[in-house]
Amino acid sequence: MKLENVKHIGIIGLGMIGDSLAVLTTGHGYRTTGLARRAEMLPEYKKTYDNYFREMIEQGLMPQEQLAICEKYLTYSTNFGDLADCDVIFECVPENIDLKHDIYARIEETCPRVEAICSVSSSLVPDLLAEKATGYQDRIVVTHPFNPAHMVPFFEICGGSTTDPAVLEFVKELLESLDRKPVILKKPAPGFIGNRLQFALWREALNLIESGICDPRDIDTCLMYSFCPRYTSIGIFEHFDNGGLKLNITTCNAVFPTLSDMKEAPPAITDRIARGDLGAKTGVGFYDWRGADMEAYQKRVNAPYWRFIDWDMPEE
Repeated sequence: MKLENVKHIGIIGLGMIGDSLAVLTTGHGYRTTGLARRAEMLPEYKKTYDNYFREMIEQGLMPQEQLAICEKYLTYSTNFGDLADCDVIFECVPENIDLKHDIYARIEETCPRVEAICSVSSSLVPDLLAEKATGYQDRIVVTHPFNPAHMVPFFEICGGSTTDPAVLEFVKELLESLDRKPVILKKPAPGFIGNRLQFALWREALNLIESGICDPRDIDTCLMYSFCPRYTSIGIFEHFDNGGLKLNITTCNAVFPTLSDMKEAPPAITDRIARGDLGAKTGVGFYDWRGADMEAYQKRVNAPYWRFIDWDMPEE
């Protein structure tokens, strides 16, 4: 349910995450201002915003006329003054700490009533983000989403040593009003929860290849057709609790000593980069992407997430 005490949301830094957040906030009836750093990019941002909604229309998740209603809640600007009455600001600029510090200084100068500054940083911890703030050190938090933020419900909320706990709870309540599934970390950690888990799995996947045990396609087949589908309806702790911890400890003691503990990217990655094989954008990575149907691929990417879009959208 929409929070009545949040009248205006700002999004600084449009593009991949910012446009998606604008879909999420306007799709829930929050007045939103998207602040772009480059005016010439505004038509492209608007096109992306519209395309996200059109995908929902194509999926039968909203009527055609809903787009025009949601668009009424969005304003684009290049002027910080247009954020002056914002209650919440999402900061979505690149992972450049000097740039982020400059953004926070501008917010402190311009926005006297902001209750929370939410960075979508995927790697910078809150204490580093807030270290140069003067008036708003207590309200700078990380709200790390997964792309696209309007489709993937999970958000990781993380505060630092100067963060007001009430701000964390307020941000969690706001995200819940946006039909997200947020969690608050007890303390910061590089990569937070999701990326640490994903890259722990990635490290062992690379190790299996490096060790000559299997090929990339074998690993992807395993993930798609064994345990990954299970974890869309139950959690890993639920799973192992149900299986029994006596069985679990036996497997832990047998497998843990053989798992990878590599501290940096292995030749499986570095050799490909040296050859210029950077993945889909260059045509070759672990797979050969030349001639691939990228539209069909994107549909497979989105397929598991459509079921989460069941919003109470604005009616006027």
